[in-house]
Amino acid sequence: MIYHVIGTMSGSSMDGLDLVHCTLEEVAGQWTARINQGNCIPFNSYWEELLPRLHQLPALDLMLAHTAFGKWCGEQIASFIEQHQFQHKVHLIASHGHTVFHEPQRGLSFQIGDGAAIAATCQIPVVSDLRNMDVALGGQGAPIVPIAEKYLWPSYPLLLNLGGICNISINLPEHPLAFDVCAANRVLNTLASRLGHPYDEGGRHAQQGRLLPELFEALNTLAYYQIKAPKSLNNSFGTETVLGVITQSKGSTEDLLHTYCEHIAHQIAESLRQTANPLPNEARLLATGGGACNTYLMERIQVHLAPLGIIVECASPELIHYKEALAMALIGVLRWREENNVLASVTGASRDSIGGALWIP
Repeated sequence: MIYHVIGTMSGSSMDGLDLVHCTLEEVAGQWTARINQGNCIPFNSYWEELLPRLHQLPALDLMLAHTAFGKWCGEQIASFIEQHQFQHKVHLIASHGHTVFHEPQRGLSFQIGDGAAIAATCQIPVVSDLRNMDVALGGQGAPIVPIAEKYLWPSYPLLLNLGGICNISINLPEHPLAFDVCAANRVLNTLASRLGHPYDEGGRHAQQGRLLPELFEALNTLAYYQIKAPKSLNNSFGTETVLGVITQSKGSTEDLLHTYCEHIAHQIAESLRQTANPLPNEARLLATGGGACNTYLMERIQVHLAPLGIIVECASPELIHYKEALAMALIGVLRWREENNVLASVTGASRDSIGGALWIP
């Protein structure tokens, strides 16, 4: 079967709405994917200001934002379809939405971006609310990308995503594992903004800094790192917990960037050292997400992983930026086919599940 799908992702790094039009094909249980077109739509000033404080809104205002953001996403998707002449070439839209609350231990994960509003705007079936069923079954509702990694990148035993939150997948054929490691770009970008930049291009400012040992130690002793997988993070871990520790340090911004890059690399290595079963020598790790463009950070990650016999590979620019949106597309297709699209071995749920609400206009 062949499916032409649009996948969307609004991640915690706040860089915009990622859109990808892809072709997914399944033959005898084997999946292949081709990205036909991708784009990142920057948030306008209204959403740029509102999204970070959604968790503070009264209930009615939050639900109004949920509907309005769905309509805005639908308008961007419709414009994307028209711009690239994909009319009548989209079977399905899979929308992740933008996470407001992620409290799986309390039975809640909520992303705004009403799927009904997207479906009504685009007049195309939409799959949304991708995490809810897993959370209802006692899981973390995250990470959900490993099902796509299992089907689309089976040759990589390790996959790393360096987005607003850093997460890693141990792509074992029978029992895949994955979990959030630490906050990543959400913290680095906030620090870079102090220097007047949206992000630290290539890690240039981080490379100029020096390690702050006391801050490095304080970050590494945060309680989350003592929890065993399955586990996941909400956005406030970076914006409140981590930045709360960092703001107590008196180092320069370059020193803070340098130290936090070292912290990310250290936590990735520690996570794999504690969690991964013995891996083949020279195991390959595929890195994606905006942080994969941070040359200095990638160098530090390779230094920390070299003693474990792990070789870090950067994905193609296309995959770096659109892997998660592509994964949402596959998750949506699996929901359409009524096949499991969330793995209990990853999330800790009572069973694998078919996640997502289906909206047919």
